[in-house]
Amino acid sequence: MSFLDVRPIFYVIGSLLVVLAAAMLAPMLVDLAAGQRDWQVFAVSAALSLFFGVLLMLTNRTSGISLNLRQTFVLTTFAWIVVCLFSSLPFMLSERKLGFADGFFEAMSGLTTTGASVFSSVVDLPPGLLLWRALLVWLGGIGIVGMGIVILPFLRVGGMQLFRSESSDKSDKVVPRAADLALGFGWVYLALTIFCTIGFTLAGMSLFDAICHAMAALGTGGFSTQDTSLAAYDSAAVDWVAILFMFLGSLPFVRFISLVRGDAAALWRDSQVRNYTLFCVVVSVGLAVYVAGSGSMGLGTALRHSFFNCISLITTTGFASTDYTLWGPGPVALFFILTLVGGCTGSTSGGIKMFRFEILWLALRTQVHRLFSPHRMLPLAYNGKPVDADVIISVMGFTFVYLLLLLLIAVGLGLTGLDLVTALSGSAAALGNVGPGLGHIIGPVGNYAPLQDEAKWLLSLAMLLGRLELFTVLVLLSPNFWRS
Repeated sequence: MSFLDVRPIFYVIGSLLVVLAAAMLAPMLVDLAAGQRDWQVFAVSAALSLFFGVLLMLTNRTSGISLNLRQTFVLTTFAWIVVCLFSSLPFMLSERKLGFADGFFEAMSGLTTTGASVFSSVVDLPPGLLLWRALLVWLGGIGIVGMGIVILPFLRVGGMQLFRSESSDKSDKVVPRAADLALGFGWVYLALTIFCTIGFTLAGMSLFDAICHAMAALGTGGFSTQDTSLAAYDSAAVDWVAILFMFLGSLPFVRFISLVRGDAAALWRDSQVRNYTLFCVVVSVGLAVYVAGSGSMGLGTALRHSFFNCISLITTTGFASTDYTLWGPGPVALFFILTLVGGCTGSTSGGIKMFRFEILWLALRTQVHRLFSPHRMLPLAYNGKPVDADVIISVMGFTFVYLLLLLLIAVGLGLTGLDLVTALSGSAAALGNVGPGLGHIIGPVGNYAPLQDEAKWLLSLAMLLGRLELFTVLVLLSPNFWRS
């Protein structure tokens, strides 16, 4: 039995807290410029984060820092928890003075790009706090640990291993080094955020609102500066800009890097991108025809709201352009299913993800063929490459555990007094990092404020599990992991 050397883990967590402290300066300056006293909240929070970050770095510095696989799993999970704890400080110290459960929930929701909020109203929040919520989503979209890849090569820490633990992206390397991948990812992410900000501004938003919503759209997080989300703007231009960039945020970013490097067909060559795009279009158009046929709105308006809310849920962003729960039981059932889908692997979105559905479909098709042609050889191929049995087992195991946890969390939420629709949709929304659930409490026009603290802690755990793709956290519960 070998003991786990925690010094590299604490050292890297310390460096992430220093980054977090630097990020807190932006909302502090915004509050200062607006004459809000809440700038002091961010000053104190930044000072505490910086103090403990530097303390961890100084007390755990060793020559030649390196991470093995066990340390990577522990770091990935605990980095998210510790960063969430410090990210919750502005919420708890602000004039709203959220409790520990509420503050941690809001921070976890932001960093996991879930977008579920315990604020019953956000329009009267100080601008610094609104920007902080958007920043958490934006940083969470890149991945706090993923962001660390930019720093880790300079600390002589293996960054690629970390990136694969935090993310589900198993794509081929498009750049030779982890540092190049991280920098390429960061530049693409920043460029798309700037373009989205420009789009929202041209569509009629104020610059501040455009920045906040651009961060939330690209991070597929859904935090808004308005109580009724983007429905408050009642603008077709705003909605279509959001649709475009929510969709782009749910595509594999590694393909954007290939695109920038001159491979024009990189995105469309990816099987999951083609099938994902087709799925989004078919579902959105089908729902629009249904809604328009019901006579509640014209076809043009129905197409806009259908595309917006379908893309919002499929990409796990969680924005809302209207209260779609009023469209009838059929669309509501469809929206529940969409919370399970998710975007592409290697994107900022959550959910089961299109890649896994493709692998499951290949496995199912092969199994059906074997029933009537048992001696026929049917090799499984994905994107022109053979699929190993280990990949199929991994995907099937993930999907089984995902659905099992969804049901167990729903039961746990039911034990806190929530009705079946709220418990089941809340479980799906948290585990898939979607945000809004169904029902009058946590639906698209509701929030998570009325829930008991026990429910909020359970949902916070679900958000963490979903963001880190289950096994990164669950592996820590295995005794063999600690004995190896």
